[in-house]
Parts: sequence; structure tokens; C-alpha cells
Amino acid sequence: MEDNTKEFYVRLKSELEKNTTKWPSEYLYKFIVPADPERIKQVEEAFDGMGAVIKKTNSKTGKFTSVSISVIMPSADAIIQIYQQVSTIEGIISL
Repeated sequence: MEDNTKEFYVRLKSELEKNTTKWPSEYLYKFIVPADPERIKQVEEAFDGMGAVIKKTNSKTGKFTSVSISVIMPSADAIIQIYQQVSTIEGIISL
């Protein structure tokens, strides 16, 4: 893992622990994904069996899809694990 990526996750964990008073807690993930059904499916599969509410919106040009996922997460580490898991999807942008 690159240093700046590692730094990002350390900072994110710190922010999550500082701003979340109790776990489990609801968390909203937001991703921009190329409008490829296979890539969108990969994002959705990362949340299988978690009771996630997934909302998808296509961009005006139709080249990208915004994927918002609201899900109850048990810890800051679990949130970061999902980010790391989906980061392998080609072209994904985490917001």
C-alpha cells in the first residue's frame, strides 16, 4: 500500500473514532464508478448480506454511475476494510 493511501486510512480511522460516539453506527459510502454493469455489481457485492440500502444514479453523459450505500457498520476498521476491498475495482472513485 502506498504511503499516501496508508496515511488516508489512518486519518479516516481517527476521524471516524472521533466523530462516532457509539458502534455499530450507520455509515454512508459514496462512489463514482464507470457505467459498467460488472463494476457496479462488484461494488454491490462488497455489501452482500449486510442489509445495505443502495442508491444508483447515472451521470448526465451516461459514462459514470454514482453509487450511495447506507449501511450499519460495526467499527471504523470495518468501514476501512470495505474501502480497501472496493479500491481494487478499476476506475472507482471513493468520495
